Amino acid sequence: MKQISLLTAFLLWPVCFGDGANIPTAQAGQTPIELSSRSSIPGATLVLNGKGFGTFKSTQFNRVTVSGVSALVQRWDTDVIEVKVPFKAMSGFVEVLIGKKKKLLAGFLTIVTPWIEAITPTEGERGTTLQITGHHFGLSAGARDPNTMFGVNDVVVGGVVVRPKRWKDDKIELEIPPNAVSGDVVVRLASSDPLPDGSCCAPVEHVVSNAVPLKLIPSVRVDPTSGPVGTKVVLFGQGFGQAKELVDDAVLIGGRPVTIAQWKDDVIVFHVPLNAESGPLVLKHQGRERVLAQFTVHVPRVISMSPAGAPIGTLLRINGEHFGFYSESGATPYNFTDFNTGGNRVEIGGVPAVIYRWNDDRIDVWVPFSAKTGKVVIYRSADTPNIGGLCCAERGTQATEAGDFTLVTPVIESYEPQAAGLDDTVTIKGRGFGTFLKTAEHADLGLNQKSYKRRGGLEINESGEQATVVSNVSRTEVLFNGTAAVVQSWTDEEIVVQVPHRNLYGIGRKGEFFDNLATGPLVVRRGSWDLLPDGTCCSPKKWITLEAGPFTIEAKGLPVPDPDFWNHQAPDASTAP
Repeated sequence: MKQISLLTAFLLWPVCFGDGANIPTAQAGQTPIELSSRSSIPGATLVLNGKGFGTFKSTQFNRVTVSGVSALVQRWDTDVIEVKVPFKAMSGFVEVLIGKKKKLLAGFLTIVTPWIEAITPTEGERGTTLQITGHHFGLSAGARDPNTMFGVNDVVVGGVVVRPKRWKDDKIELEIPPNAVSGDVVVRLASSDPLPDGSCCAPVEHVVSNAVPLKLIPSVRVDPTSGPVGTKVVLFGQGFGQAKELVDDAVLIGGRPVTIAQWKDDVIVFHVPLNAESGPLVLKHQGRERVLAQFTVHVPRVISMSPAGAPIGTLLRINGEHFGFYSESGATPYNFTDFNTGGNRVEIGGVPAVIYRWNDDRIDVWVPFSAKTGKVVIYRSADTPNIGGLCCAERGTQATEAGDFTLVTPVIESYEPQAAGLDDTVTIKGRGFGTFLKTAEHADLGLNQKSYKRRGGLEINESGEQATVVSNVSRTEVLFNGTAAVVQSWTDEEIVVQVPHRNLYGIGRKGEFFDNLATGPLVVRRGSWDLLPDGTCCSPKKWITLEAGPFTIEAKGLPVPDPDFWNHQAPDASTAP
């Protein structure tokens, strides 16, 4: 091969490489023309600055070519011309053609095409952010409307066209669409050439970059991503397998394995173990590790507890944070499906309380019948897994002290009057009466079930569990010889009630009637329950009964009969004629 002389190489340099060296002009004395860029991608706008361009007459008379390919003219002034770099152009000279005789040489333009260096990540979920790095992507994606005459630069991910969120010449960021599949990632630059007569526009075409493969994996939803020990966490996804097949298959929180309660192809259920610490939640499956989320292990904290002292049957309220939820110890994805409370409980003086409400920031419990003065402690149950995530190397609880509670015993000091007529008020004074429970909700936890049973008769003040209707449906009451009075006010030191009607008229049932119940004991009662030995709810209602003394309902305040009652029995008796 013949060697090219240094002089020849020097003369060829501007033609081959377009480095901005002076280009010989087509006409002697031509004013130099400056290009806005010496390299460009197809579809980009190229600006020519110079003099003597004249006025624009027509697309046939005024033309600009790039390596002989006509470019679409967007602007033509006497000193500035703007054109679109044509799709079919190759690196070459830019020429300005004015009529058939005048040709101005603008310089050498190098055509560059997009190139992807790398994508991050190379494996990811739909909906995650994909970053593409490389060069010659252009300064922007162009117009927002995909139907614009010049087209819109875009990215194709697994066969799906995506409009990125951020676009720079060397970096593109986009969100992987939910309908994308595993496949190639390519960058496409839109361009439109003029029609043969120089007018706009030929159909949009795309310059396509090199292809880089992307593998998409099913997304996994983690619910929740924080909680105290014992919290049930569910992974919703696909492709987990029908069962935990390998010993190495596991879920880790902060590098420590958890106890797997259920493992199916579309769901994994586990509980936060006793020794858990905040950290990445990692799924290990078939030898691969995948970080799903950052899991925060909370420590329960009590902010307040009230009241600090009260009798049985009182609703004790504990406010705080990170208590978790009550019935989340089961293996199903949803707490209400199995309602498994595990060892979650509240104890008052070492006696389990009856749970009324357990939320993440508040726990309400009924003070049980057997409660004692002492510490109020919240217990959350959890465990430590065996090898392979099986249950359980250890079972235990996390204890959180809420405060000290003093059990109060009600005392009656006086009551007056000791005899009164119907609807008269009676005042009972003392201490430790507690609060009045205004509703019968939860008065008997099986009352809703008993309501469907046949009522064989009316039973008065039964002392134990009955198969028929329950007469005592409240847990704070005042009884006149076994009949409940209407409570007008109830404070910790004073109770005001109305004398009831029922006993004065008598009471009874089929084959049995008590016609004289006017005199009998005046009783104040508070009721509550205890949990059963297995921790379930509940024992029959139990009572603290305080007898104030004897009381007589006097024959006063009886309603006066209507003398015309028997004269107006016809349905239309009071109807106008």
